[in-house]
Amino acid sequence: MAVSDVPETDGTTATIQTDSDLKRPSLRRRPSSASAGSLFDAASAAADAVRDSGSDDSLNGKCSDEDKDRKPDHAAADNNADREQVTDYKFAYRPSVPAHRKIKESPLSSDNIFRQSHAGLFNLCIVVLVAVNSRLIIENLMKYGWLIRSGFWFSSKSLRDWPLFMCCLSLGVFPLAAFIVEKIAQQKCIAEPVVVLLHLIITSAEFFYPVLVILRCDSAFLSGVTLMLFTCIVWLKLVSFAHTNYDMRALSKEVAKGETSPNTVKMEYPYNVNFKSLTYFMVAPTLCYQPSYPRTPSVRKGWVFRQLVKLIIFTGVMGFIIEQYMNPIVQNSQHPLKGNLLYAVERVLKLSVPNVYVWLCMFYCFFHLWLNILAELLRFGDREFYKDWWNAQTVEEYWRMWNMPVHKWMVRHIYFPCIRRGVPKGAAALIAFLVSAVFHELCIAVPCHMFKLWAFIGIMFQVPLVLITNYLQNKYRNSMVGNMIFWLIFCILGQPMCVLLYYHDMMNRKGELD
Repeated sequence: MAVSDVPETDGTTATIQTDSDLKRPSLRRRPSSASAGSLFDAASAAADAVRDSGSDDSLNGKCSDEDKDRKPDHAAADNNADREQVTDYKFAYRPSVPAHRKIKESPLSSDNIFRQSHAGLFNLCIVVLVAVNSRLIIENLMKYGWLIRSGFWFSSKSLRDWPLFMCCLSLGVFPLAAFIVEKIAQQKCIAEPVVVLLHLIITSAEFFYPVLVILRCDSAFLSGVTLMLFTCIVWLKLVSFAHTNYDMRALSKEVAKGETSPNTVKMEYPYNVNFKSLTYFMVAPTLCYQPSYPRTPSVRKGWVFRQLVKLIIFTGVMGFIIEQYMNPIVQNSQHPLKGNLLYAVERVLKLSVPNVYVWLCMFYCFFHLWLNILAELLRFGDREFYKDWWNAQTVEEYWRMWNMPVHKWMVRHIYFPCIRRGVPKGAAALIAFLVSAVFHELCIAVPCHMFKLWAFIGIMFQVPLVLITNYLQNKYRNSMVGNMIFWLIFCILGQPMCVLLYYHDMMNRKGELD
């Protein structure tokens, strides 16, 4: 037997020729990087498979003459296979065979790192997080003891906060009023400017009525925040309901007058004001109105139960972190803008870790668990409530993927309507950020009974960050510089700073009142 003088064309094929080339074709094997034992194991497995293929009848005591004649052939095939595998191993790894044939990058190099699977490193991060946080929990319990109070979610004050509860129930009057206005407009009993004016009155009253109730009642913070969030959701839905019906009326009139061809207008649904559609829209996990939505065929009751269990667990984890970690850090801090700068930075960084945990738990509980539970119960089909915002390379990408219901509402009712009226894209985006900043400030300032504009400034500060991260992304393509800036500014510095600012301003306000 001799080794062929023909060089290998790649790193996987070894060409072997025997002295009996005229009787048998040459052997072409593809040895892998496995050990020598794997080659012999493969040969043994092949031999076993050949032997087992003709042994079923012999196990039952049925051995035909044909089987007896086949046995010598099987034995010869086994011997030949063993010799071939030994020959492969003998000649495939000779020192003269090149070991390096291609240009290859290291797995952790910048060009190759995102093409690899990092499941093992992900598991390592989980193990390290569990170990580190277990030590922090033990250290916290040894230092402060058990700080969780019975009923820490709702104080006795908030349980007796009936004006806010009654205000929340009475908000259903405003969608009813909007439906009546639209029904009258459908019958063409009132002019279009009057319809717009009535909707402005309804939406304004729906928003300022809860604000006045919260400010007059001196309610608990958690109850006030809950009512303000619910108020904002109803307001956004009412605006979408009025704006969508206004647009459908305008398109119907253009088609009726012949100004627009029906083929060029994409009207998914006919213009029809339906109370059932409005009722479903007001409870559905969306902010954009349309007469009909994609629906799932049935409700998975077992799935809903599992999601409810997860919701309870993660809500408890979030409450534990707030009471056991964030409260002591905040109470032992100073005003970040009035005390020692180095001490303020230390407090912010110490607060950043539990704050990130609470923020992630809040996202998972609300956007994933609660909205999916609500969608499942209502058989709501479109459940893209968020995208992979954690991979956002710019701040602009984050705001497009973080809260999809609000993003779709902004695009549909603010951004593109501004562009259609001739507003530049940059100015339209600035208007959208301004509206978002106003609502963020009101949701926090009204329950706190003070207007310091910290939330407003924090949202508007995103505008220069959008420009900076977009510039970096264009300059350093396929880099994660913008993603790191987002995590650093938004989660590590921005949110803890806002928590400290609002806490000390509230404490100062209470001290002045006392």
